[in-house]
Amino acid sequence: MDTVIINDVGPRDGLQNDSADVAPAERANLVNALVAAGVPAVEVASFVSPNAVPKMAGADEVVAALDLNDADFSVLVPNHKGYVLARTSGIRSVAVVLSATETMNQKNINMDLDTTTMVCEEIVRQAKEDGLTPRAYISVAVECPYEGLVPESRIEDLARRMFEAGAAEVIVADTIGAANPAQVKSLFTRLVAAFDAARISAHFHDTRALALANAWQALECGIRKFDASIGGLGGCPFAPGAAGNLATEDLALLLENTGFSTGIDTAKLLDVVELTRGLVAHDLGGRSLAWQLGRTKAA
Repeated sequence: MDTVIINDVGPRDGLQNDSADVAPAERANLVNALVAAGVPAVEVASFVSPNAVPKMAGADEVVAALDLNDADFSVLVPNHKGYVLARTSGIRSVAVVLSATETMNQKNINMDLDTTTMVCEEIVRQAKEDGLTPRAYISVAVECPYEGLVPESRIEDLARRMFEAGAAEVIVADTIGAANPAQVKSLFTRLVAAFDAARISAHFHDTRALALANAWQALECGIRKFDASIGGLGGCPFAPGAAGNLATEDLALLLENTGFSTGIDTAKLLDVVELTRGLVAHDLGGRSLAWQLGRTKAA
């Protein structure tokens, strides 16, 4: 049976733009609940200035509360300072964020595209030298909220630079959920031809209700690792229109019903949705949640 890895980004991408203030200890409890449900990888925090993203304050406390042998845990680092803080925390995997357009980089980290690319290369090289696993996000990989459609050639070039710097993985992110399956097929076919499919993962948002369709198309292109967020939480604070991520429970259901193995206990995952709902104190859940809850009660 073909295995697909789901990396739950709810504790980071999901909560960073939510209205709720979730304490570091509660975020760590959420991470542990995801792991207990069989989620093999979790992006647990972002080592970013709390002035820029207040919801991510206490990232070091989150990491300190985890058993780092339990799963493939990673954190986001926006700059050198964030990298040093992440390394000091003991985390073993870090991800840089490289937006594919000038304007998005300026909005996100106040640097132009060339500077951001060089900074990301430097952090990736340093992380590799330090024995950490470096990853690189390429955000707004299909469409930018400020500049519109992004050329595929630019995504390929940026991915190549990240790989050449030493990135173990490049995560291709449809940050505002603007992609459609035809665009996904074209972009990922190109990237898989240029690089090993095992080194590429996908990150979809569900703004236009196409995240599952896009994930299926990426699967067809050979992608076997995906970001998703418990309950569909998420949205980039610097990208207008970036609605929630692809819900972990929706993706797990799709994969379970189409012959893929994830290692996730979908019943336990529904309990994590309820836990998350309690943390954020508002309604959430993927498109399949009502049906999945009904099936569980009927059983």
